[in-house]
Amino acid sequence: MYTVTSVNVNGLRAAAKKGFVEWLARTEADVICLQEVRAEPQQLPDEVGDPEGWHTVHAPAAAKGRAGVSLYARRAPERVQVGFGGFGVAGSEEFDASGRYIEVDLPGVTVASLYLPSGEVGTEKQDEKERFMAAFLPYLKGLRKRAAADGREVVVCGDWNIAHQEADLKNWKGNKKNSGFLPEEREWLTRVFDEAEYVDVVRALHPQEEGPYSWWSYRGRAFDNDTGWRIDYQVATPGLAGRAVKGWVERAATHGERWSDHAPVTVVFDL
Repeated sequence: MYTVTSVNVNGLRAAAKKGFVEWLARTEADVICLQEVRAEPQQLPDEVGDPEGWHTVHAPAAAKGRAGVSLYARRAPERVQVGFGGFGVAGSEEFDASGRYIEVDLPGVTVASLYLPSGEVGTEKQDEKERFMAAFLPYLKGLRKRAAADGREVVVCGDWNIAHQEADLKNWKGNKKNSGFLPEEREWLTRVFDEAEYVDVVRALHPQEEGPYSWWSYRGRAFDNDTGWRIDYQVATPGLAGRAVKGWVERAATHGERWSDHAPVTVVFDL
């Protein structure tokens, strides 16, 4: 079995003080993808940034204190790639130093950690999100083809910042004009699954379920009432997705036990 976990840590230094280190010591994952790390590697203590038993790669953002993705693997990666520029995709180089994408080759599988921009309607943040989406879709298509030619499967884990279906957020009616649930964003994600031929692994395992949600606002009682969004995905090539035997959200038992506003999303593959 091969276990992959993805989680937006909402600041790794803060998460480490609230329970991430203890969670890391308990996890049975073979690979962990982190998003919104918001720290330079040298700012992280060894037990967080380079813990014993893990091979870690970090891609901090050029803008200090923003974004940042990391990947922890039990085995040393055969290849590491930061960003997705340089593959003939227009606009992709803009994001190479933005701390939003890191990709590694492990035996038989390419694993990526993605932090797609969050966006905000009517602002430059939404423009940035749209530029990222426009460049990332053709990259995903090329990645699948390159991996197939090399006999590899792919899984892109991360905070995609889009709820795809009505079942993916509690208050979908009130969010139809908000970033994260805009029709054009949802259609883009449909293209990832249809045109680029990837599979939303957890949704495939739970086709009729509301959620399972992976993010809850710290405002009000969103967590206690399970008023959440499912925006953290493991998106895999069909061959790998077909080997998924279990997928779930590691939701904290209580509000006080949370170490991020997101929860880890874990999938076990029969490899």
